[in-house]
Amino acid sequence: MRVTVLVDNNTLTDRYLLGEPGLSILLEHEGRRTLLDTGYSDVFLRNAAKLGQDLLHLDRVVLSHGHLDHSWGLTELVRLRTEAAIMRRTVPETELLAHPLALHGKYRDHLPEIGSLMDVERLGCHFHLNLRSRPMQLGGGLVYLGEIPRRFAFELVESKERMHRTHDGPQPDVLLDDTALAFRSAKGLVLITGCSHSGICNIAAQAMALTGVDRVVDIIGGLHLLGASRERLEETTNYLANVGLEALHACHCTDLEAKIALAGRLPVRETGSGLILEYPGEDAA
Repeated sequence: MRVTVLVDNNTLTDRYLLGEPGLSILLEHEGRRTLLDTGYSDVFLRNAAKLGQDLLHLDRVVLSHGHLDHSWGLTELVRLRTEAAIMRRTVPETELLAHPLALHGKYRDHLPEIGSLMDVERLGCHFHLNLRSRPMQLGGGLVYLGEIPRRFAFELVESKERMHRTHDGPQPDVLLDDTALAFRSAKGLVLITGCSHSGICNIAAQAMALTGVDRVVDIIGGLHLLGASRERLEETTNYLANVGLEALHACHCTDLEAKIALAGRLPVRETGSGLILEYPGEDAA
């Protein structure tokens, strides 16, 4: 599998790509093209063009969750597909895979919308929608983890200000829509995350339980360790130190203090827009 970070908060030296407070990652595996998240704006499309990647041709878009820094780029992807249709170009059918709550409106305190700008009805005009909370095999060793069980108390998500809109009215948003992908590589699992609101240790435990693989060799994505307590950083480090990591590509919503704390015992690697990684599949072992 080939992994390309199209958008991150940071950029890599000498790649001359753009960054923004968002995340978008392209996965290419066995002829399939999967896009995890679309960032905040059209930056993922602009960076993809510089890298020679045509995002009109995608097999699947996966939303890790519905927040604006991961879903608002969907409007730009719809624009790309619509303009191609206007120009009589062939627009391939593309699946949009997400938790059912990922497309609900979300808000907090003074912010009227922090969730997806496009609802189910409108997105259904442009994508084949697959809204599910259950895990799913995506082929080629790639797994959609579905709703993440909250196993570890130190990763429990509290919701004092975040809300989401439902048919029954506003409800506290504990981010049940947060999910991730796992790839079965020759050495073990590679986890590709969005923000890890559900907890990176919970995500790793879910991936290992679903696949039966007891080693995680790499994690790419946000760990949502922003202003994390010393206790949480220690508990997270202790857990990840025992899963067999060869690299930890922590980015996006992982602050400098967290990276320094993790790097004391874990193989933290530089990550940013333009990073390309390759992993042999499980059958190459």
